[in-house]
Amino acid sequence: MIGVAILGATGSVGRSTLDVLERHPDIYRVVSLAARSDARRLAELCLRHRPEVAVMELPDAAAELERRLREAGAAIRVAAGPAAIEALARDPASDVVMAAISGAAGLRSTLAAAAAGKRLLLANKESVVMAGDLLLAAVRAGNATLIPIDSEHNAIFQCLPPTARVGERPVGVRRLLLTASGGPFLDWTAAAMAIATPEQACAHPRWSMGRKISVDSATLMNKGLELIEATVLFSMEPRDISVVVHPQSIVHSLVEYVDGSTLAQLSSPDMRTPIAHSLAWPGRIAAGVEFLDLARVGSLEFRAPDRARFPCLALAEAAARSGGAACAWLNAADEVAVQAFLDKQLNFGDIPGVIDRVMNDAPGGPLNDLDEVFAADAAARAQARAVLGLLRGGVRSSLA
Repeated sequence: MIGVAILGATGSVGRSTLDVLERHPDIYRVVSLAARSDARRLAELCLRHRPEVAVMELPDAAAELERRLREAGAAIRVAAGPAAIEALARDPASDVVMAAISGAAGLRSTLAAAAAGKRLLLANKESVVMAGDLLLAAVRAGNATLIPIDSEHNAIFQCLPPTARVGERPVGVRRLLLTASGGPFLDWTAAAMAIATPEQACAHPRWSMGRKISVDSATLMNKGLELIEATVLFSMEPRDISVVVHPQSIVHSLVEYVDGSTLAQLSSPDMRTPIAHSLAWPGRIAAGVEFLDLARVGSLEFRAPDRARFPCLALAEAAARSGGAACAWLNAADEVAVQAFLDKQLNFGDIPGVIDRVMNDAPGGPLNDLDEVFAADAAARAQARAVLGLLRGGVRSSLA
């Protein structure tokens, strides 16, 4: 039996992973589950999947989880705190670690899993954006196997030669093409987008995702972060990676070879496909997804992104060219701005302006260790909060 730890179990990727695992009880067993604060949902998952241990990041949530499990008569060990989540990532009982804790909060546990030599299923793109070089170094040092879970990067991975490895430029590849659905505002005017609500921004037309990543999809920042991620995972220059809008979300990305061939991976827009691929690689297992009926799909549309209406894409491309600290600053500024929007303290149209202002002060150069990564993250967050303060004070000209 293959033991699996799921970090970020209550999110959409975590739940999709459990759905796939449940279909193959003869192959996989759930060893541990971790989440931030949703004790009720994690308790439900624990009672269904019966892990050996469950961890909540927040102590109060852990106490609630323990109470719920005790009342249900479940003998599942409960722990609390980031260090306990890192311990799950290193636990010898787990052969596979799904790293699905979103944001900077998932960085330490992702690095711990890599250093421990796990099969690391990477759904936490922020770990690559903030500390890509450190992550790849941990993968090499721990002899870990890293497989990307983002549908775009997993698609690229599937289209590469069998000898390709994450962190190395694949032989014979000319260009990578990342597809973007375009999000809920694909055909909205800039004026309408400027006053869009969090509910509208989170109403993705194709994917069921968390609120933060849904907003990033609406601004196209998610695609920008994925571009940065692709430069690291596939050792490609930003100029060798293009973004193309594909509203149907059937083609998940493409790889263009020097001989003129272009390979694409197609599937229904369901995260269980890349999850199942990554769990079983180099084999295949059933994922429970709807199979494609191309005759019913009818046609596939592609268009260039509108950079005037979606300036976050250019901000991310600029950070990708700078690398290092600039990418960490971009990620932090985006997290602060998006949270302010979700809290209804910032207009949707002001998200790019906040990030742009923060990036004007971003330093260059590499980040050599975790202390430098978290220092850059903290500095960028402080700067973003300062910019938000100016906005609330009515000094909108400061974002020009």
